[in-house]
Amino acid sequence: MNYKVIDKESYYRKGVFRHFSEDCKCSTSMTARIDVTALAEHSRRTGTKFYLNVLYLLSKVLNSREDYRMGYLWQTEELICYDVIHPTQYVFHEDTETCTPVYTEYDPDYERFYAGALRDLERAKQTRDYALDAAHHPNWFDASYISWLSYDSLNVELPDGYLYFAPIVNWGRYREENGRLLMPVSVRLNHAIADGYLLANVFRLLQKEIESFTGIRKNQQGE
Repeated sequence: MNYKVIDKESYYRKGVFRHFSEDCKCSTSMTARIDVTALAEHSRRTGTKFYLNVLYLLSKVLNSREDYRMGYLWQTEELICYDVIHPTQYVFHEDTETCTPVYTEYDPDYERFYAGALRDLERAKQTRDYALDAAHHPNWFDASYISWLSYDSLNVELPDGYLYFAPIVNWGRYREENGRLLMPVSVRLNHAIADGYLLANVFRLLQKEIESFTGIRKNQQGE
């Protein structure tokens, strides 16, 4: 786990950070629908799990810029940026109706990431423990699939005074609308390190990554 300390005086969001870490501690969240028509088809065609393909692309997006990799060391009051952040995924157990957290390491190489994430899931299916270990996984972000519902909005509440900077992302079941498959995605970020632009940018980047991953742009350019 490597990180760099951000100089608060030269931080490009200095004024916003001070306001939302001292005067008005709060989070900001948003839900939007992403077009996953091509990704669902790609997953079927390649025999890969749609869920893990989403997890990979989401992890790639959140590692693409420093704003999504921020952290706060309350012991030393330091604002930091991790070199990389990893997803905490979940496996649901039908028999107990409970979830087990699964720590998976992000790898920019799709094949390696997919194989590792799949192994992690299979291993977690053998236990029923809710073994969250945030102390030893500070640079992990929460990525949870709500497979039972195609919802319209979702909000995750955290104590206002808690400077928790890791992204929290949920996504639900996709549904067909006007011939396209649209999937609800919810993103929560701390307002001290993110605003509406950075929040909306997660959805924009995710849509672009889906297009690139499935070859939509290449196909369009070739037509």
